Amino acid sequence: MSIEPVSPVLRQIPNALTIVRFAAVPVFAVAFLNAGDGAAWGAGVIFGAAAITDQIDGWLARRWHVESQFGRVADPLADRLMISVAAVLLWYDGRLPWPGALLVLLRDVILVVGYKLLAPRGVTVEVTMLGKVATWILYLGLALLIVTDEGTQWPLWIFWLGVALALGAGAQYVARARRTIASG
Repeated sequence: MSIEPVSPVLRQIPNALTIVRFAAVPVFAVAFLNAGDGAAWGAGVIFGAAAITDQIDGWLARRWHVESQFGRVADPLADRLMISVAAVLLWYDGRLPWPGALLVLLRDVILVVGYKLLAPRGVTVEVTMLGKVATWILYLGLALLIVTDEGTQWPLWIFWLGVALALGAGAQYVARARRTIASG
């Protein structure tokens, strides 16, 4: 089966979606902060759209065979930034306990620093299915915390599941990186 070439304009869509996600972070933060007490539906829609574009940009890049170094770095960074900002804002607003926000921030810092340390050594760690599922669950848990009233507890269970899965995925990434370094 031959693959039809994708036009130069379409080739830019995956990276453009990633850039839009970066630009959405401050818009999300302002919408969340302006919502006041209670559900922040405007911020929730922006956050949800960011989660959806996270899936679309990667799928398009793989489908059209237009993966790029920029996308491999910027896509997960945009996700980390959106999720971290949401966790901090939810903690600040009293909807997320500080250990949850701290774990999200630490995970994201470790991922970014780990990439920075490993990439120059030629070590690349591909995203695992567990890592993808963890990100989806974190997006879902945080989105539900954003759009529910303060004091609503059930979305925290989904958030904590996402954190547990993210920690498991982090352990997978560390193990893969160690194997790659040991064999190289």
